[in-house]
This record gives sequence, structure tokens and C-alpha cells, in this order.
Amino acid sequence: MQDKSVPEEFDIVIVGRGPVGATLANLLGLCGVRTLVLEREARTYHLPRAVHFDDECMRVFQTIGLADAILPHVILSPGMLFLDADGRMLLDWSRPQTLTPMGWNLSYRFHQPDLQNVLISGLARWPHVTLRNRCDVFALDRDEHGVHVRYEDLSNGKLSEVRAGYVVGCDGARSLVRRLIGSGMDDLGFHERWLVIDVLLKRDRDDLGDYSIQHCDPRRPATYVRGTGTRRRWEITVLPDEDSQGIAQPAKVWELLSRWITPDDAEIERAAVYTFHSVIAQQWRNGRLLLAGDSAHQTPPFLGQGMCAGIRDAANLAWKLGAIIRNGAAPDTLDTYQSERQPHVREFIELAIRLGGVINTKAIGAGLGAGEARENAPVKLEVKKPLLGPGLALDELPLAGHLAPQFTFSDGSRSDDHAGYSHVLLVESVAALPSPLTLSQAGIKILTGDDAEDIGRWLREHGITAALVRPDRYVRGTARNHTELERLIAAVIPSTHVPSAA
Repeated sequence: MQDKSVPEEFDIVIVGRGPVGATLANLLGLCGVRTLVLEREARTYHLPRAVHFDDECMRVFQTIGLADAILPHVILSPGMLFLDADGRMLLDWSRPQTLTPMGWNLSYRFHQPDLQNVLISGLARWPHVTLRNRCDVFALDRDEHGVHVRYEDLSNGKLSEVRAGYVVGCDGARSLVRRLIGSGMDDLGFHERWLVIDVLLKRDRDDLGDYSIQHCDPRRPATYVRGTGTRRRWEITVLPDEDSQGIAQPAKVWELLSRWITPDDAEIERAAVYTFHSVIAQQWRNGRLLLAGDSAHQTPPFLGQGMCAGIRDAANLAWKLGAIIRNGAAPDTLDTYQSERQPHVREFIELAIRLGGVINTKAIGAGLGAGEARENAPVKLEVKKPLLGPGLALDELPLAGHLAPQFTFSDGSRSDDHAGYSHVLLVESVAALPSPLTLSQAGIKILTGDDAEDIGRWLREHGITAALVRPDRYVRGTARNHTELERLIAAVIPSTHVPSAA
């Protein structure tokens, strides 16, 4: 029985149970880490927030074993079109409807409460993961051994305290954890008010289309997004002289929507003015306190990468915390979290800002290589995912810092399901390895060209004999010869455990 005078102990406390916090908790569940999630609200927020995620996020959801549960709640996105005030196409950002090298589709639309409910329900699978709702964290007191987390149970006013090895703030744009870390914010310069309107259609309006539409109209830029089911969203610029409360009143909302729909077509689910920001926390970690998601960075929504960035944070952070807590890795491994993630997220935010300039018709062609719209030949926009910043990847080797593809086995299964949440070494054959037993004893899975033909083909295509892939599916390093292979293995196994090549 727990001695009430001694605080409960956890390896990790996560503040916030949104998509990022819930994904992180599921990943830590995979790691076998004692985790407590503290959430201020009683239940999932019932209105839409994020509406898009990508193939890399779905791959993370596959890792935590929830992709199949999420699939019924999503639709595929065909992409986004940018139209001028006369309806002529400026940019065509179509998304392929085939699977990407990640093993999933490039673009999914979803209703955030549906996704959150799946992620939160998934926590029940992990006996060492605890979720407490209606718990408001108000103090984090650090010493050399850990963090005392103090919180109030809002259902009864009771004050409680737990001890944690680390605390991760997934507590949003107004993050308490960020304030306690003492981090300032780098301002990337985009701050605009937009009216976000979510509606539920009462009748079919197939003419609205499945593409997201960016109406690049200098009088009033606007965005249309098709959601799941009958949900549709418009985001409309609020002009400088307009009042935020007044523009969100039903009469004004219907006036703004009148070019597309009327009250006979739909009912308003929510209309609210949001200020879209572009900021990045200067410090994502202070000792045992860390940030992830909106507490670490905020982006304009034009790329649909806000939540995606937070899911990537969780994927980067969880296995490193697991390695420190479960396997005795050095705590300074966490220094690579911000160094790897910050340049990646900054590149996406800067592109979102440039897209915002296009939508506002301030920068057609500026920084996007868009050129002039041509009759029947609109410029196509392609977005390449950024690479990891400097950290654990062995940068001078081919493909280091790139996402590894997911391979399909002869029986139709996927390589990530065989790899699990661990490092995996991709090689042509086991015969090429100095000591397969040592690798398996160190928890490194081995997948070969015998398992999936595409593994050998991919290695040969890039002129390498092996690739070491991290649990977050990024390439840690590759080898072109036996010497580089030994070095690669030594990077994740203490040198005393690596057998001699003799």
C-alpha cells in the first residue's frame, strides 16, 4: 500500500493529453516506462482543431499499434489548389493517391476528437501508463534526483504531489512548463487574425469539392477545407479594422460564407477568431523539463503541419527517454532532441509563412519557384520533408538524417511491424554481419533482403551495404564497407561488446 507521506514515483510525467501528449504516452508505453499523464480537462475537447496529418504521422500511429483503429476515422486528401480572385489557378498542390515510401498515403483529413479518443483509449493497453483527468499542474520543483510535480484535482480541490525523473510539457501555446523552463520565443514574424468556421452540411454539396482551396483574393483571402463526414471548414482573414467578436456573430458569418453556402445548406458548428502565430521556443529542455508540440512551436496552418510537428517531437523524444531510463543511456542524449527537431520544424514554419504570403497575394512566386500562372498549365507545388538537424545521425554518411522507407514483406506484412520500437539494421544478408547474436542481444533487430526484396534493392540503389534505422524510423547511419559497418554497430553498442573483426 502506498505510504501517503511518500509521493508516488514515475519515470515520466506528461502535462497535457492532446494528440501529442497521448501519442508520447503510447510510445513510452511501448518502452515500458512508468508514465503519468496529467490533463486539466475532464474529457476530449468536442470541436475540431487540427484537421490534417501526413504519412509520417500515420507511421507513428502504426508504431503504437493504433493505425487500424484510426483508419475508419480518416479520409484521403487529394491536395490543395490556389486560386486567384477570378478563380484562375495559381498553384496546384495535388497529393498522390498511391502509397508513399512511408507505407501510407501522403495526406489524411480527420476530426480531432475522433483521433484523440483512439489515442487515449490506446493508453489502457499499458499497465505502467496512468491517465488522470481534471488535474491542473501548478508547480514543478526540481532537485538533483528528479522533479516534484504538484497539481490540484479540480473535481474535489485536493492537492497532490508525485515525483518524476522527467516532465514533458505537451500543454499547448500557453504552456506552464515552458514558463517554468524560462524559455523565450523566437518570433518568425507571422501573426494574423483569421475567422475559423466549422459547419455541418444538411444536404449534399458535392460541388464544393474534395480539394482544399486557397482563395488568394486581396480583398479577403480565405481557405476551404473538406473534413470527414459532413464537416466543412472555412478560414477567412479578419481585416485590421474589424472587431474579433463582431465578425464571429452568426449574421456576419453567414454574410462571409454566402459566396459558397447558405443556412439552407449547413449549420454552424463553431465560429471563432484565432490569431495564427509563427514562433519557436528558444529552449526546449532545461535539465529534466522538456517541451513538445505547441508548447515548443506554433505555425500558421497553411501547410497542415502543426500537429504533425508535435507528433514528430513525440517520436523523436520517446525512444531517447526510454534509452536513458531503461537502458542507462547518457542523459545528454536529450541534447539531440532540440538540435534535431528545431531546424526541421523551422523549415516547415518558414514555408507555411511563404504560403501565407501567396494566399494573401503578397508573394506570388516569391520563394516558392511558382512563376506566373499559365493557361491550362498551373505551377505544381512540391514540398520535400526537411532533414533532421545535427544530433545522433552520422552526418557524413549517405542518407543519415533521412527517413527510411517502409518495406513490404513477401507475406504482405510491413517492415515496421517486424522491427517494433527498436533500432533495426537493414542488410542484404545476415552473412554480411560480424556478429548477429551481439546485435540481437543489444535489442537491435535485423531485417535482410531475404525478408523483403526491396531492402536489398534500396541498399544497392544508394551504394550502401547496411543502414541502421532508429526507432523513430530515421536513418542513424549507413555503411559502404565492413569498416563502416563496425563503426555503425559501435555507435549503438558499447565498444566492449563489439567483437573484433578478426
